[in-house]
Amino acid sequence: MAHWSTFEKETEREAKKLISCISGIEDEEDQNYQLALKFAWSNFRFHRYLDVDSHKVQRSISGIYEKLMVHSDLNKAESWVRLTEEFLNSPLPNTDGTKTDVHFSVLSLLLLLSGSPSNTCFTERPRVKEAEQEDSFDWGKYLMEGEDIDIGPYPDTPEWSEEESEEDDSQEPISREDSGIQLDRTPQEDQDNTNKTGPVTWTVGEPNARAWLEQHVVTPYWVPHAPRFPHSLHLHSNLLNVWDQHLYNTDPLYLPEEKAFVTETQVIRETLWLLSGVKKHFIFQNHDGKVSVRNNVVVTHLTSNCLRSVLEHIAVYGQAVFRLQRFIDEVTGYSSEPCPPGSSSSYGSKKGSEPPFRTYQAFVWALNKYFTSFKEELTTIERELICNDETVTLSSVLERLSPHLAQIKVLHKVFCTGVAEVPPQTPNVVRASHLLNTLYKAIIEYDSVGEASEQAVALLFSLWTETVRPYLEIVDEWIVHGHLFDPAKEFIIQRNKDVPVNHRDFWYATYTLYSVSETVENEEKLNDAASGSSGGEGSSNRQLTMVSFLKPVLKQIIMAGKSMQLLKNLDCKEAEQSDRSSRDAERKSLYTLFLESVQSRLCSQESSPTDTVTEQQATRRSLVKMHSIVAQHLEIDDVHDPLLAINFARLYLEQSDFHERFSGGNVIVDRSSQSVTCQTFELTLRSCLYPHIERRYIECCGNLMKTLKKDYKLLEYLQAMRNYFLLEAGDTMYDFYTAIFDKVQEKESWQQLSFLNVQLQEAVGQRCPEDSSRLSIFLETIDPARKKHPVNNLEVLTLSYKVPWPVDIVISSECQKIYNQVFLLLLQIKWAKYSLDTLSCALFNVAKKLEGALGEDVKVKEPVNQQIHRMCLLRVKLMHFVNSLHNYIMTRILHSTGLEFQHQVQEAKDLDQLIKIHYRYLATIHDRCLLREKVSFVKEAIMKVLNLVLIFSDRWQAGFGAWKIESIDKMESDFKNCHMFLVTILNKAVCRGSFPHLESLALSLMAGFEQC
Repeated sequence: MAHWSTFEKETEREAKKLISCISGIEDEEDQNYQLALKFAWSNFRFHRYLDVDSHKVQRSISGIYEKLMVHSDLNKAESWVRLTEEFLNSPLPNTDGTKTDVHFSVLSLLLLLSGSPSNTCFTERPRVKEAEQEDSFDWGKYLMEGEDIDIGPYPDTPEWSEEESEEDDSQEPISREDSGIQLDRTPQEDQDNTNKTGPVTWTVGEPNARAWLEQHVVTPYWVPHAPRFPHSLHLHSNLLNVWDQHLYNTDPLYLPEEKAFVTETQVIRETLWLLSGVKKHFIFQNHDGKVSVRNNVVVTHLTSNCLRSVLEHIAVYGQAVFRLQRFIDEVTGYSSEPCPPGSSSSYGSKKGSEPPFRTYQAFVWALNKYFTSFKEELTTIERELICNDETVTLSSVLERLSPHLAQIKVLHKVFCTGVAEVPPQTPNVVRASHLLNTLYKAIIEYDSVGEASEQAVALLFSLWTETVRPYLEIVDEWIVHGHLFDPAKEFIIQRNKDVPVNHRDFWYATYTLYSVSETVENEEKLNDAASGSSGGEGSSNRQLTMVSFLKPVLKQIIMAGKSMQLLKNLDCKEAEQSDRSSRDAERKSLYTLFLESVQSRLCSQESSPTDTVTEQQATRRSLVKMHSIVAQHLEIDDVHDPLLAINFARLYLEQSDFHERFSGGNVIVDRSSQSVTCQTFELTLRSCLYPHIERRYIECCGNLMKTLKKDYKLLEYLQAMRNYFLLEAGDTMYDFYTAIFDKVQEKESWQQLSFLNVQLQEAVGQRCPEDSSRLSIFLETIDPARKKHPVNNLEVLTLSYKVPWPVDIVISSECQKIYNQVFLLLLQIKWAKYSLDTLSCALFNVAKKLEGALGEDVKVKEPVNQQIHRMCLLRVKLMHFVNSLHNYIMTRILHSTGLEFQHQVQEAKDLDQLIKIHYRYLATIHDRCLLREKVSFVKEAIMKVLNLVLIFSDRWQAGFGAWKIESIDKMESDFKNCHMFLVTILNKAVCRGSFPHLESLALSLMAGFEQC
């Protein structure tokens, strides 16, 4: 190893130390030790390492420094910068120069070996530098040895220096007392002259940086017994002292209090901090959400009362900002930053674990956007205040912020009414409805003021458009995809999950409409009936309201939503269903369409510069015309107010149909009318939101009606109900009911379920085989007392028709009950008519034979021929009555009403309207067939006649010997009384005009009435 250089020897020694340190092996003869040494030497000799990148190392050093500054580790940051600079600028052994590759290589190695420099607890240890040994050798004496030097006559006198004389001259102040100029020397000037310091420069890396900041940037005015700041002695700057002196001189009991003096700049900055949401201040104090002003804070140029009045005015707005900011923080408490509406966020309005519903999230998102712009304005003012380029006073700042303060007042009022005053346990639907109604009413209220509140209206409208977004998204999802997605139950319509879509009660019991009263504590839940109306009737002393802006189109929303949900669950055969998903991807949401419509409406109202004069002239002429019209209508109510007339004229000037509707002759203004109280905001909704909902309603309901009529044969099922229940299929049902009537006449048992169903299947199967499987008949028990009358025996029959889903939504079980009532009435009339029509004249021959057998010695009360004649006359009268009633029911009622019903069904726009038409049709025939409870006495009279017909038919068929003269007299008397009663009742009803459809029946019965 004699040929090794010194560097190689040092490398050998350091490599052995490295191996011993890392592996812990001290024995150099160990095999593992030798292997490690060979491996290290192999890498030292033959491995080629890349040169270090000094720029990369410098970036790493800067990055660690910035990270330490962000974490506020100022001491560590300062030590890091200083030590690395010292190392880079210090020489190294066997290396010439500073900041060489060797320096950066060492730093790179240290950075690679370090784990997390910013998270390490570090305290710099003081290092004692080795004192350099002073050279005690006297070089002057050594060099001056042997030289003669003349030191002058005063060898002890010190040498004179020019620099020292200049310093002494600079320290001597210049006296100006004898110049005759009076100086306005302020304490600040004195302090500057006595404690004059040179310009101070500061960087973060320097030591004692924090102390420098505390001494030179921020004056600690918030500490007790803070030192008085220097200010001018001018009178305007010492108004407080003057006022205190005045109080001291005039009031012997005046006792000056200890005051905390601040500058106006400090007051302005704390005002800006207060309005930006900062909670800890010196001038303003926050106690449980209430902001107050510290009592002893004063400025030198204002009296304490004046300053306090201004600051209390500011504190009111600061408290409003705190309440709004706290609400924002509560809603966004689950996330680190506010999130857009519709995304999952955080606020427990009722319980801490429940997230907030989307309406509150959207409202908070709108508030946060406003406060972001407001805080930017505050930051701009504070930046101008720091630059100190211009004089900034508290009054100028308040004047600049006055529009924002007015808007904060409006926002706080809306927040208090719409959010803060709602009880904690109120359901989300009430909270959302109340908030939207509050914003809606606030917009209309401020809009009615006119130009004085344009900024408030603009702010509230932007707030409303953001807050209403979840509602419109729920509506859009429902009327487009048929899915009412409302996990927080904030929408006024709630899905009843207990009723599936394919249930026959889906259309009636699936959704619940919440109607909220003006007093928030009260809530009413109304079932959404088939009409799909917007709420129902409330109590007389409480007005029920809901989301006001949806009220005009609430029915359309309900119809479109239910129709789309039903369509999604139907197995539609339309070809349009295949490409519906592709069209939906290109479709704009309801909220987007609304915003675009609002934007186009606002842009269309902006006039071009060339047409400004013409438009102003036209507006002036229209205003004059509207003013005259409104003045005339105000005079109707004895109101003579020209200013009110002008404002109303301006208000209604945007309504194109105003002149047409109110310029007529005798017009009575209905103050409760929605059109009269309509404002610009309502016109915006009417033109920008409602048409999109109406368009979707027409599309959804039209597709559903088309699908039900085309694919599910709705019209065919309605016709089948009329064919079988209303006996319009006369030939088919004739075979069925005549078989029953024949059994009755033959005195055989007919109330057998098998017999009835066989007859029904045979009658229907021959002509309509597809309906034979749907029709069936049942027997029900009736009151035994009603069996005394033969005509009531048919009431045991109940006809049933199996209607498939979804047609059973229209033809429900309740509808079939009404159909059955009409069906039984028709069967009773048909039975009476059939009984009279099938009477045989064979009894005449039997009667003549009987008359010859009796002989002349038998005296009867009345001749046989006369009895037969009376029976024939009674039969004809009964036939006239039954035929008149039969023709009235079958033609005037069923046929004409059926034609009208078919026409209305073809024009129905939605399923709800079709259900209403069907119900109205059934109610009409039920009413006109005299089945209503109110006219039950008329039906009882008719039933007596029909029962008399059946009794008459039985006695006719029994033969001449089976009746008596008294029975004929009683039947004639009973029929005459019933006939007279019906004619009298029907004539009175026709004369009153209450039952015009009875006119034909009344005239027909009157024609057969016999005067006694």
